[in-house]
Amino acid sequence: MYESLKSRILSPWRFTRWLYLVMGVTIVIQGFYAHQTMGIALGGYFAAMAIFGFGCAGGNCNVPVNPEKYKNTEVDYEEIK
Repeated sequence: MYESLKSRILSPWRFTRWLYLVMGVTIVIQGFYAHQTMGIALGGYFAAMAIFGFGCAGGNCNVPVNPEKYKNTEVDYEEIK
């Protein structure tokens, strides 16, 4: 488990991960100064998404399409009267 956590943190950092990290830290700081625990929690969630690479920050928002599945499909057409 430790190695998988280490590999998730050290996996390639793309623009979205950096953006989520900056947004998360900014929200945490603003929540701290405003004494809002929900703001700190929300910022912590965004920062955790960036650090551990889960959710959209890890590039998991799209659904991969398998082109082989649709390559040789037969289509039956019916005439509508």
